[in-house]
Amino acid sequence: MSFQTPHYSITNLLEWAASGHLQLPDFQRSYKWDDERIRSLLVTILRGHPMGVLMALEAGGDQVRFKPKAITGVTAASQDPVLLLLDGQQRTTSLFQALSGDGVVETEDERKKKLRRRYFLDIEKSLGDAREQDESVLSVPADGRITENFGKDVVLDLSTKERQQEQGIMPFVELFRPGGAMGWLLGFMNAKGPDHTAARAELMAQFNVKVISGINQYRIPAILLPAQTSKEAVATVFEKVNTGGLPLNVFELLTATFAGDAAYYAEHGTDFRLAEDWDATAAVIGHHPVLAGFQNTDFLQAVSVLVTLAKRRRDLAAGKPKPTATSARKEDILAMDLADYLPWSSKLRDALPWVAHFLNGEHIHTAPDLPYRAQVTALAVIRVLLGDDIDLYAVRARVRQWFWCGVLGEQYGGTIETKIARDAEQTPPWAIAAKIGGAVAVPDTVNRAQFAESRLLSLRTKNAAAYKGVYALLMSQDKPCVDWKFHQVVDKASYESLKIDIHHVFPRKWCLDNGIAPSYRESIINKTPLGKKTNIQLGGLSPKDYMRKLDSNGLTADQVDEIVRTHAIDPATLRSGDFDGYFTARRHALVGLIVGAMGKHANRDWDGGDERPAEGPEAFEPEPDDHEDGVSAEGDEED
Repeated sequence: MSFQTPHYSITNLLEWAASGHLQLPDFQRSYKWDDERIRSLLVTILRGHPMGVLMALEAGGDQVRFKPKAITGVTAASQDPVLLLLDGQQRTTSLFQALSGDGVVETEDERKKKLRRRYFLDIEKSLGDAREQDESVLSVPADGRITENFGKDVVLDLSTKERQQEQGIMPFVELFRPGGAMGWLLGFMNAKGPDHTAARAELMAQFNVKVISGINQYRIPAILLPAQTSKEAVATVFEKVNTGGLPLNVFELLTATFAGDAAYYAEHGTDFRLAEDWDATAAVIGHHPVLAGFQNTDFLQAVSVLVTLAKRRRDLAAGKPKPTATSARKEDILAMDLADYLPWSSKLRDALPWVAHFLNGEHIHTAPDLPYRAQVTALAVIRVLLGDDIDLYAVRARVRQWFWCGVLGEQYGGTIETKIARDAEQTPPWAIAAKIGGAVAVPDTVNRAQFAESRLLSLRTKNAAAYKGVYALLMSQDKPCVDWKFHQVVDKASYESLKIDIHHVFPRKWCLDNGIAPSYRESIINKTPLGKKTNIQLGGLSPKDYMRKLDSNGLTADQVDEIVRTHAIDPATLRSGDFDGYFTARRHALVGLIVGAMGKHANRDWDGGDERPAEGPEAFEPEPDDHEDGVSAEGDEED
């Protein structure tokens, strides 16, 4: 790919922006530079230092049909764009607003408070050293007055041309007025009367040579991409060049290219708005807290997999030697046409509620509890491909096995694009074979999944997908998990009302007092889902003491024991305060849950039978969001 490297003057940019010769592609985000960054940009230009490289694309190509929009602040562009600005929006918009029209810029301070500012140049200081040049560029409220004491005291008044000229502080915009700044400078030379005219004339002459001449000669380097540049090349070049701004993602590129789809416009009389289409998807997601982290780029990955898989199947049926590869990669997402996107996007959107219900059924209720966000993408694709058959018992059982093999085998933490594509190819045929029969290869996600028993010891925080998975499995046993104090089944409703979280079984304080190693104390083996108030009632007591407190909540000891068993815990080990006995029994119980979910044997690598494996030195901090020991408002210690 060839490109040019022209240099543009500030005047070029201002004129092109005003006329519409230079516009933005529709994917560009809103203007959002703060006041100090704008002021610093003007200091950079004053000093003649480089302000960085712009990147533009020639408009009118047939490879990329970006929908254009005017630079923020342009009221009425008079022509179609010749150049589309890909990188440099914030700098160019800052210059256009600060140096055109009334010079008022809509910006914000460092605390994101909205401001309307004008920028001025102290003529005398602009001729000084670097420190004075920095001080010479002033940011002033739009009315031209800097005040103190809640607006009661005026510190600097630049509200009229006469006051500006008298104080020798010029609006930056005057440097770029048609005909130049000479009219303003003549007023400056005479503003303080004949006694000061000679001195000000000398300042004016120096200002013309050092500042005005320097700004007129200032050039901004650019990379100019030819009109025939592909979408993929635009994205790649943008990412290499755009190190100071927000990264461009595929959603924004497709927003612009879909908006420029000529066939859609010819049929509907309007442009396709990808953002509005995503709004419809976001509305569906909004009804399901577990999907809250699902993003527009995840959605596009799923669509790309469906599009490329359909093409692959057609290629295979036609006997093509090199069939299309199923893909969720960025370059293949960008290669999608709007005609590819539309048939699958609605099907995928319709699949999302099913995905949420599936996850809720596995006792994964909120986005933070989700082991892998990428597996939501794969699950939605599988739902689309299987259709309603996914709810047949045998088919759903295989989908569930695939899901838990991915979670507990910790297989979705690497290169997810390849993983999603492979699962889309392999999992639906294997799942539907449970209905129609036939020999179908087991998906790689199931075939390769392994779980080592010793992994339970290192599962200590919610940063691990398998930790979240075991937590969910505890709540989704055949015999429902029940809260110890309120005796409610832990389901979607009680999860929220009881503020269910994962807490220590042998409390942290008790473990510290009894010399339990941190890896055992914080292991998932010593954790279980309980309500917040239940956890407070247990406090830092030995289980043999808090079990007596649970007996006083209106149930018999046998009934309490039965509730505790719903957590895969032998209540006898709690009543005796036997940590080692508890730990061994719970370990075996959790391995049983994992084996049942994965449909595969676990690697029983726990050295020494039921003895604890040897530990090396370690530094360990408890999980940040776990409750520390303390005294609650109810007077009980909180685990």
